[in-house]
Amino acid sequence: MIIEKFSIGMGDRFTHQGEAQLRAVVEASALGIQVTPVWNKSNREHKIVGSQPPSLRAEADAAVAALGWKGAYHVDADHIGLATVDGFIEASDFFTLDVADFVAKAAPEAEIEKFVESHRKFIGSLSIEGISHPLEITEELLRATAKKFLAAIQEAGKIYRHIAAKKSAFVTEVSVDETDTPQTPVELLLILAMLAQEKVPVQTIAPKFTGRFNKGVDYVGDLAQFEKEFDEDLAVIAYAVREFGLPASLKLSVHSGSDKFSIYPIIKRLVKKHNAGLHVKTAGTTWLEELIGLADAGEDALVKSIYRAAYSRYDELAAPYATVIDIDAAKLPTPDEVDGWSCQRFADTLRHVQSNPHYNLHFRQLLHVAFKVAAEKGAEFTDALKKNAAIVGRNVTENLLERHIKPIFGE
Repeated sequence: MIIEKFSIGMGDRFTHQGEAQLRAVVEASALGIQVTPVWNKSNREHKIVGSQPPSLRAEADAAVAALGWKGAYHVDADHIGLATVDGFIEASDFFTLDVADFVAKAAPEAEIEKFVESHRKFIGSLSIEGISHPLEITEELLRATAKKFLAAIQEAGKIYRHIAAKKSAFVTEVSVDETDTPQTPVELLLILAMLAQEKVPVQTIAPKFTGRFNKGVDYVGDLAQFEKEFDEDLAVIAYAVREFGLPASLKLSVHSGSDKFSIYPIIKRLVKKHNAGLHVKTAGTTWLEELIGLADAGEDALVKSIYRAAYSRYDELAAPYATVIDIDAAKLPTPDEVDGWSCQRFADTLRHVQSNPHYNLHFRQLLHVAFKVAAEKGAEFTDALKKNAAIVGRNVTENLLERHIKPIFGE
């Protein structure tokens, strides 16, 4: 299965916004912006809300049927490993192989030496079209990279072969973004060499970039450094396709890509420069738009109760996301303060419009990781979504189309 050139991952915690999400893609298509929708949900998210992987396939299929979508679409088993993949195999046709836990776990020494010996030709100065300076690769760097990443990529090979034994056609993404340090272009090149050695037909690769990709808020980091890395990574991918025989559809994937407004112009410009493909993964912003839509609809008691619970359970909710949030608790309003807000004020504080004086990125990040609270409310929350489907859906569509698809993929 060949992934299309441009694709957008769309997370939907509660599987109520499939049509609203697809409507953004349909409206983009009418404007001449062709992007393939990919519905994604992780095992952790399924466990928290009490859903099962087939529910995401059902949501996607129903949205496609309802809107008469004739283009391609995919259902992504997001961030899976050998222990969790089986429940996703039947319903998914896109698999994000998450091997971050295996990074820095050394492969057997003989395997490391085998990789070094088979890639000695890269030792020295390597010139790659599109990169202004040669990449300097020493034997020490080759061995150190193998020690750091080879076991992880071998694990990706195991997961891929496990899926391939049960399913004939699917898209493979490999994620190494949830690691401590960014990968350099040289490391990305060698990771792709390892994937080729493992015979994994990777079509999207999600490296860790410089800077902070916190959940649901803008990029924090050196824009010039990000631009340099992203530019060089695109050149490395094109080289790896030619050198290692990887799929021609191989492209970069930007994880936690939602709301990274300051880097969208850079990504857009460089993707055009290289005539490259791109996958951008958004997730929890749909759940936030649900909260915003409910506030717009006057469901103030519900949304304020969710915030009150999230505030009191901060440590519990934040812990699983500690590496991808930066919340200053001193800048969080108290629940009593929020109870005194109008619905408009609640929505303005949460909606990601940085020019609005009420916008609060700390408030937004806390609620981003608080979908567990809404899940525990069960029918109270989902019935409110159904009751206010039109206004909630309008927020979901507008967010995806105006703040994401147009800035990244538009002309």
